[in-house]
Amino acid sequence: MTLIKSISGIRGTLGGYPGEGLTPQDVVKFTSAFGTLVLDGDPQNRIVVGRDARSSGVMVSQLVNASLIGLGLEVIDLGLATTPTTAMAVTHHRAGGGIIITASHNPANWNALKLLGPSGEFISAELGDKIVHLAEQPISYAEVDQLGQIIDDPKALERHIDAILELPEVDTSAISSQNFSIAIDSVNSVGGIAMPQLLGRLGVNKIHKINCEPNGRFNHNPEPLPQHLSEIQSLMEKGAHDLGIVVDPDVDRLSFICENGEFFGEEYTLVAVADHLLNFRQGNTVSNLSSSRALRDVTIRKKGQYYASAVGEVNVVDKMKEVKAIIGGEGNGGVIYPQLHNGRDAMVGTALFLTHLAKSGKKASEMKHALPEYHMSKNKIQVKQDIGFAELLANIAEMYPDGKTTTTDGLKIDFPNSWIHLRQSNTEPIIRIYTEAPDKKMADNLAQDVMEKIRQLNSQPTELS
Repeated sequence: MTLIKSISGIRGTLGGYPGEGLTPQDVVKFTSAFGTLVLDGDPQNRIVVGRDARSSGVMVSQLVNASLIGLGLEVIDLGLATTPTTAMAVTHHRAGGGIIITASHNPANWNALKLLGPSGEFISAELGDKIVHLAEQPISYAEVDQLGQIIDDPKALERHIDAILELPEVDTSAISSQNFSIAIDSVNSVGGIAMPQLLGRLGVNKIHKINCEPNGRFNHNPEPLPQHLSEIQSLMEKGAHDLGIVVDPDVDRLSFICENGEFFGEEYTLVAVADHLLNFRQGNTVSNLSSSRALRDVTIRKKGQYYASAVGEVNVVDKMKEVKAIIGGEGNGGVIYPQLHNGRDAMVGTALFLTHLAKSGKKASEMKHALPEYHMSKNKIQVKQDIGFAELLANIAEMYPDGKTTTTDGLKIDFPNSWIHLRQSNTEPIIRIYTEAPDKKMADNLAQDVMEKIRQLNSQPTELS
């Protein structure tokens, strides 16, 4: 059993004993702590709740809602809703915060409470620590005459799509004129509701649905990576569709497959969308330290400035605000477009990409090969719980004296044509290892070299696929 309290929320596997997994007792405890802080800061005593379609979602949402009304809060319940839809509903309702019940890309036996502030953005690490502390203290609940209530909001998704279509950079006429045929894999979660509706309103009439029944039965690993997407790739290889679209269970990560079955690459989702937006206006871009250099190259080519942040949506958003970026995100397929809201959003990413595809006059594969070419190797190594991480990274840095090191988030080592990034995961007891180079063999060799060094320093940890 696993229970992780981090900048990514309260996340864990279902079952077991309290404090060891995400049990009903843990859900009530952390929800109550967050709700108490919302009460202290929100004169309207209102909070928004949405969930993805995983099988534990109904149970968890009932516990969350009961805890919140027990505190005296008014709950705006969206039911099945994407993470970005929930974030936008927080500001629409002028709520004091929001809770998204989703473990994002984690397998079906996981769930999580992802916490939003009144701006609709994820809470800071400092506030997260405060909630973890408060959860261990006695909580005072409302008396019977002060209990809260639950109000359903069935229009949240419609408002979200309306806002996307109103963006000047989204051209529904251009998309409709291409008569696109699109395949979509939503891993049987809320994307199965949201994505077909979005595509239909963008003017796409030919939609081939795969795993679009929101029943929470993930037919493949829910992280939208090539090794998990054989079904839709096989379909795309037949050549009957212009684009394949894949989203994760809460629809904040986005990946494309080209018309010939070639993977566009989740690292290039943000790059392609930024390339489209930078045609409209010059500006700055941001991605995290583990994301491809291709965004930097595209931005510089179009006279903008590129900045890197620590990994994590909160950190990317903070850097975007600091440098007034017109777009940002993460190389895991996360697109953040601040003209809509400050959060990863696969729906707006889809609308912007389809506009770009329609106006380019190119096939998806041609559009991909027009972008700067890099290859990334993503690996992870499980290590002992008592690892001295800082000492390990210092030793690794000494082994690469020709590299430029950055310690903003773990260890980043930059070389003229490649880089290495090592960091501890926020959600799993592992070290993530990212490498990038102009060709795949060079990236893989660099990854193998650094993993061998970690094995030597850490008594042969187990490599994970």
